[in-house]
Amino acid sequence: MLFEQVCKIIAEQFAVEPETITMETSFAEDLGADSLDIVELSMALEEEFDLGELEDKEVSGLSTVGDLMRLLSGKLD
Repeated sequence: MLFEQVCKIIAEQFAVEPETITMETSFAEDLGADSLDIVELSMALEEEFDLGELEDKEVSGLSTVGDLMRLLSGKLD
């Protein structure tokens, strides 16, 4: 399932357990991510899901895992 795959990638990028990640997990507050971390995550996701390049404006608007899931769902449909 998509959510589990995304959680695994996030867990690897931020050194957390995948089970601790929810749709409400905040990149900045819960994971301590800065803009560079988000760019690195987006590159990992682009590679994993063969997305092509995600737009900077799309990536910069992500604040929670739920935001990311909505973006990916739209790209993968």
